[in-house]
Amino acid sequence: MRRWYEHRIPPPVIDLACAAVMAWLAGAVPAARLWPAGGAWWVWALALGLALIGALVALAGLLEFRRARTTFNPLAPQRARTVVTRGVYRWTRNPMYLGMLVVLAGWAVWLGSAAALLGLPLSVLLLNRLQIGPEERILRERFGQDYIDYQARVRRWL
Repeated sequence: MRRWYEHRIPPPVIDLACAAVMAWLAGAVPAARLWPAGGAWWVWALALGLALIGALVALAGLLEFRRARTTFNPLAPQRARTVVTRGVYRWTRNPMYLGMLVVLAGWAVWLGSAAALLGLPLSVLLLNRLQIGPEERILRERFGQDYIDYQARVRRWL
């Protein structure tokens, strides 16, 4: 049974909201400062490296969906035409969400605040509740044992 809050907020909007919360926390809790935001060269390198890795993981998931000619619209999982299990989907059932989480980790590094790290579990919690759980229910209903077997083989995140 679909709940009123399921598939209402696009996942990138959820992560943008988490990024905003992270920035707010970084400023609101100065005692949690680990290093100056974007200060040293290594902060830039690590933050950009994580963002690049995250973007590539998300893009790999998107390309596999495109190759399988199925929808990648997170607000309409009922339109899925197949269970994609190849490529990056052999290691994670949600590479696009995982990629966005790694980008957020890069943002946390750039912000240089331990308090900002709270945005990462917040993102996971919101995505699991608002998007992934309902998506999985729809995919189980639509694809039955094929999707159940896939869930048994491959973890939700990593």
